[in-house]
Amino acid sequence: MTAGSRDFIGYANDYPDVSWPDGKRLALSIVVNYEEGAEKSYLSGDTTQETGTEWGRSPVPDGTRDLAMESMYEYGSRVGVWRILDVLKRHSAPATFYAAAKALEIHPEVGRVAVEQGHEICSHGLRWEEVFHLSRDEERAHIREAIKIIEQVTGSRPVGWYCRYGPSVHTRELVVEEGGFSYDSDAYNDDLPYFVDVHGTDHLVIPYTADVNDMQWWMGSMVTGGEFLDYARESFDVLRAEAQVRPRMMSVGLHCRIIGRPGRIGGLDQFLAYAASFPDVWITTRAQIAECWHTLRQDGAV
Repeated sequence: MTAGSRDFIGYANDYPDVSWPDGKRLALSIVVNYEEGAEKSYLSGDTTQETGTEWGRSPVPDGTRDLAMESMYEYGSRVGVWRILDVLKRHSAPATFYAAAKALEIHPEVGRVAVEQGHEICSHGLRWEEVFHLSRDEERAHIREAIKIIEQVTGSRPVGWYCRYGPSVHTRELVVEEGGFSYDSDAYNDDLPYFVDVHGTDHLVIPYTADVNDMQWWMGSMVTGGEFLDYARESFDVLRAEAQVRPRMMSVGLHCRIIGRPGRIGGLDQFLAYAASFPDVWITTRAQIAECWHTLRQDGAV
């Protein structure tokens, strides 16, 4: 599939007869979006500022700094990320951090601690930006700068890529052209990884999720940690049941400023305890999922 085409067929319910490592049936990917400090703000030289807040859309007029919004984002890096890291450590759950490079540059200790605890750092772009507003050359330059910053902070080059709000028509081609990426997650269209042809290159896509995602709190669809737990657990139960006859993957999306709040974190804590109680579930990073799927591809199994 290219940027100029769409695929409504996918696996067509004819899924590959494969298992995850050690015979696991369901791969569970926990994703932590680390973006604080990379959002739009006047202090960063932007002509606009972020409008999403705990109160819904910000009422502050253009041209006036929204100090309340700024402090809500600051909560994620000051408090929320550490609370999430504690919960992940408690359950020995490796996660993938979708890290905006500028956010890591501001608070490099987050990247270092995440890596020390066994988490993956995936590039979430240079900033939390809409890449579809960039020219092809601008987007390429931002990809390169993001790689450089993440490598400087963590000591390793990211192998995954994920854009805010999804890719531009150029993103996937640029990711392949730059090399060094084993996957991108700029899709929401399947419960399994899949390969696409990008100018003769087999490129892996590991789809992400917008529904099992704490952003629903800021969108008004959730209020309590229990609601997050219920939805995540119900999704997990369906996917795990299906995984007994076909491979399945589940993604969970988190944001430090959102689920990192004390009244919400319990939903994540309880969900991880529940998921970890099943021996056929593989809680893993997206890089490890990519490594597995690439191996299956080499063996002709997918």
